[in-house]
Amino acid sequence: MGRCLTLGAMLVLIGGTAFAHHGDAGRYEETLTTVSGTVIELQLINPHSFIVLDVKDAGGRSLRWRGELGSPAVLKGWCWTNTTLKAGNKITMRGRRLKNGQPFMTLSEQARVIDASGKELFRGNEPGQPDPPGPCAGRGQR
Repeated sequence: MGRCLTLGAMLVLIGGTAFAHHGDAGRYEETLTTVSGTVIELQLINPHSFIVLDVKDAGGRSLRWRGELGSPAVLKGWCWTNTTLKAGNKITMRGRRLKNGQPFMTLSEQARVIDASGKELFRGNEPGQPDPPGPCAGRGQR
């Protein structure tokens, strides 16, 4: 009887942990949005890192966008450090925008971050696939 209770408690705890991470279903648009602008800040923080970007709208007004990336450990595989993107850098980011229209996107499936010269700095996974290894994965940090 005691073993059954212990096993049951363990399953509940493990199940709770498995569902602790939120899903994106219904939160983001299925189509991709691309914005280009000026980096304000790169936040390499857990559990998700962020790019903060100022983007000019059609009327020339500045709109502050945020792009949500993976953890700093995932970005390390792409050779990212806290100096990869500096304030003032021009970049383009492509991802799935929030359905409510806010200037916020997830940089996960099919996402790209590209610098002004056209160099790909980050590539998100393809739908249903694990994150691809970045160019620094397994080689240590540059």
